[in-house]
Amino acid sequence: MNKATKKRNLLREGLTGPKPITAIGAHDAMSAQMAESHGFDAVWVSGFGVSTMAHAVPDANLITMTEALAAAQRMDAALNIPVVADCDNGFGGLANVIRTVKEYERAGIAGICIEDNHFPKRNSLYLGDSKRELIPMEEQARRIKAGKDAQESDEFVFIARVESLIAGHGVDDALRRADAYMKAGADAILIHSKDKTLGQITGFLAEWPGGAPLVAVPTLFPDFTVEQLHEKGFQMIILANQLMRASVKAMEETLVTLKTARKAAAVDGSIAPVNYIFDLVKTKELIALEDQVK
Repeated sequence: MNKATKKRNLLREGLTGPKPITAIGAHDAMSAQMAESHGFDAVWVSGFGVSTMAHAVPDANLITMTEALAAAQRMDAALNIPVVADCDNGFGGLANVIRTVKEYERAGIAGICIEDNHFPKRNSLYLGDSKRELIPMEEQARRIKAGKDAQESDEFVFIARVESLIAGHGVDDALRRADAYMKAGADAILIHSKDKTLGQITGFLAEWPGGAPLVAVPTLFPDFTVEQLHEKGFQMIILANQLMRASVKAMEETLVTLKTARKAAAVDGSIAPVNYIFDLVKTKELIALEDQVK
């Protein structure tokens, strides 16, 4: 069994196991590797994080599929745990979804998530957005089926993300879409909401008949623990953008201090030592290997 298949099996086992699977959002290989070292079950390749941190552009379909895939590959190469890649809306229409599935599967990624936002997308967390249109349910189901039919292995995981609650279309629409996407072949359903009280999601869960694992991204309902969300019915919980946001805050604080103090020593107590960075990427082991070869 190759490494990609092992990771995909780990993801599938987590989606059907007795315990919740917790994924942490990462934006580069280092943040992904640190997530694994701290015991998380999987890494979520955040489209928000890759767009903003790697390219300094809004999360609005401005990066291409190949740019997003390259970021996922770099993270996957650094890990022994599964990678789930945020593929937005599949980067276009039905044919784009098919190509996205094929390319990510061939690259060895464990799974992808595709949402029903129109192209170009608008980030679901953007509170200033009052207008949001979704891909018609039948068309999105058709895209999911086409993507699943294009898979070459049974292990590759396709998560369908439902944006009904974000778009203000209500619980009934979310239920219809989730059911249609499951019947189209989706391996799991990600149900998203901005409701901090979890009222909308509770309404969804009360009517959801089951049949596919549910995935939560609790960015906008952050007070609920992984265990609490699992008890409510979610099998996978994605902490999607906390590392990226932490990095931005730490860099800003460091820049302010350096600008004021005008010397490197001013931040020594609040940043990682250089040797710690060497240790993270196993510099000592590499040098030992090179010396052994000589």
